[in-house]
Formats: sequence, structure tokens, C-alpha cells
Amino acid sequence: MTKSYVIIGDGIAGSSAAETLRDESPDAEITVITDEGEALYNRILIKEFAKGKLPEMPVSIHEPSWYEDRDIDLRLNTLITDIDPDAHRLRTHEGDTIDYDNLLIATGGTPTQLPVDNSDADGIHHFWTFQDARAIREHAEEAETGIVVGAGLLGIDLAAICGEQDVDAHYLMRGDCWWRYALSTEGAEILHDAMRERGVEPVFQSGVDHFETDDGGHVTAAVDPNGDRYDGDFVGIAIGLTYNTEFLQGTGVERDGGIFVDEYMRTNVDDIYAAGDITRYYDTIIGERTQNGSWDSAKAQGTIAAKNMLEDESEAFRFVSSYSITHFDFPFLSFGHPTLGDDECERKYSDTEWRRLAFKDGKIVGGVLIGDLSPQSAYKQLMEQERVVADQKDVLLEKSVDLDELAPTQEQ
Repeated sequence: MTKSYVIIGDGIAGSSAAETLRDESPDAEITVITDEGEALYNRILIKEFAKGKLPEMPVSIHEPSWYEDRDIDLRLNTLITDIDPDAHRLRTHEGDTIDYDNLLIATGGTPTQLPVDNSDADGIHHFWTFQDARAIREHAEEAETGIVVGAGLLGIDLAAICGEQDVDAHYLMRGDCWWRYALSTEGAEILHDAMRERGVEPVFQSGVDHFETDDGGHVTAAVDPNGDRYDGDFVGIAIGLTYNTEFLQGTGVERDGGIFVDEYMRTNVDDIYAAGDITRYYDTIIGERTQNGSWDSAKAQGTIAAKNMLEDESEAFRFVSSYSITHFDFPFLSFGHPTLGDDECERKYSDTEWRRLAFKDGKIVGGVLIGDLSPQSAYKQLMEQERVVADQKDVLLEKSVDLDELAPTQEQ
């Protein structure tokens, strides 16, 4: 019998799953549902578009014809309101019902709102969709002063947009450096200096108590918890994602800050899988449940989920992800889970190059590279092999990493 597969979400996780399903099962019925108004686009490149460095065309990946050519039913601007796991059926906001044999949830998240007064004022932006990028680019091209909130991998995108669009901005951070969970102040200062050179001033031990607006409801300034006031007619906020799981109420799908899946991308409910940012998956490399928002991880999860939808327990997800940016002219890459671990080591090589590794039980679980990204392959290989190497930090922090110089792992 012809099987029907339904995918909720057309990001890279959902799209890679649809492509894999069609390649492996030419006769299957495949439906892709998204609440966005456009097909798959490159979330990595939208930041370059917003900075004014790219036209729209390279950002779009799939046109509707891509789905038509593969006999995939793409439904744009469609919200799922209800799922009945027993009947293997879901319902849309328009009252349509869709039956499935296997269901993949790849809905990702939406930006978390800052819980302060006037956080919904005109001129305040969140950066996640292509539509967001268009609004940010248009506003940033006209703005003179800006404020950025959120000292993480999404927040620095907004800071870089201000730098490229010549918006004099203050970057408000709660801690004493950017991405304090993965970087020391020494490593982060490389990026702080680069921000300052582009007109973006980091402000530490800060945040937002409330925003001020003019009579027309447009943002004019932010006041931080210390009482300091910062002018800004352009504001970008990136304090995390709220995962889109509301429609799962009553399904029994286990979730807590994301959907729980095993290494096969299966939820605890029969025939329902999940992939991408939304998953809290069991990482077979570090031996615990974790979450990852990188593009390459989401793509790999979508592929693995599809394979297991076709054939249960066909392949486990085992993957060392990476996330790279080139803002402020500094190559930057994080891999694995740099915010985890019980041990670490770091070294600064120059004013533009720094490196940090995180360990758990003597094994590499993640790291951050600034400047020279060439050691990433060696580190990722050691992580995937689960080698105990924390006792050889001097070798690992050599300018050029030679795996042959590492002593063999001792048998336990």
C-alpha cells in the first residue's frame, strides 16, 4: 500500500526529510505544511541579506516548482491546530483534515519576547524569518542609532547588521562578555574590539528594564536595570527561541523546552517523529539529552528521521555539528556543545586568534575557534571517536594540531 508522510515545517530539517522520503520512496504521498508564506530559504544567508550584502535570490533555496517536480504537496500559510495520534490525523486552521502513516514535526521556534514595557513598539525587531530580514534591512538602512539585546549567536547577527549598515549602536549584555557561557572575557574581547571599530559599543552587566517611545509609538530609547539610558530608533532583540509545540497539547508527545526524541528521532508516541531546532535529542556521543540549533545538525536530523520513518531504527543520529559566522571580519566557529562539560582549556595566539575546548569525562564535547578555523576537523574527529584527551591539553592547543602526536587512549 502507498504510505502517506506528513511533515510540519519547511525549514532545512523538514525539507531534507521530504527530499529523502521522495528519493527512497518514489510512490509515497508526501505533504509538507508550513505557516510561512514562502518555501525553504537559507536561514544562514538571511543575515547577509539583512546586512545589505546579498540580493534576495541566493537566499531562496526552493521555489514551489521544486515541490511540484517531486510530486510533494506543499501547503504554505497553513497552521496545524490539532493532532489525533490514534486516528493518525491532523487538522488545519481552515478545518481541513490530513491523514498520515508517519508524521514529522519540524516546526522550530519563534523568537522569545522580552518581558518589559513597550517591547512591542514600532522599530523593535526579532530576527528569524526571511520576512523579518526584509523589515530589518529596510529599517537599518534608514536608522541612525540602534540597540541590540541578546548576547548570543543570534544577537551578534543583529549587532553585525548595525555595523554594516552604519547604525551607531549599543549592545546590551547581562554578563561581562559576549556569549559568556562558551567564551572567556579574553576570547570575547577579540570580538568586542571588532564591534567597537564598526560603531557597535558593548555594554556589560546591562539589559533592558523598559523601552521609551515617542507619541507615535515608535521606540526611541532603552533604559537598563542600572538606570542608564541609550538612544535607539532601531532595536534588535534575540534572547532565545520559544518552540512551537502548542498544537501538540493532548497528543501525549513528551516535551519540555522542546520535543523529546531518541537517537532515531522518534518521539514517545507511535509514528510521530521530530527533527531540527525543536528536538531535545539523545546525543550518542556525549551520552545525554541535548539541543542544537545549527543548520547542519537540523539537515542531518531531517535525513535521519526520514530514513527511520521508512524503516524503523534504520540509522541512529550521530553527528558533530558546527556553527560559523564571519561578522566583523573575524572567522568564528563553534562545534559540538561548547557550553557543556566539567573541564576546559583555552589559549590566545594573537590579537585576532583564540581557541577554547570543553571536556566531559576527559573527552572533547565542544569548542570555539576565533581566527584560524583549520583545527576544527581534528577536534571534531576526536569528539566523534570519544577519545579521552583532556590530559594532553598542551598538544591539543598547539598552533597546528597533529593527531599523531597524541598518546593512545588508555584502556579503562
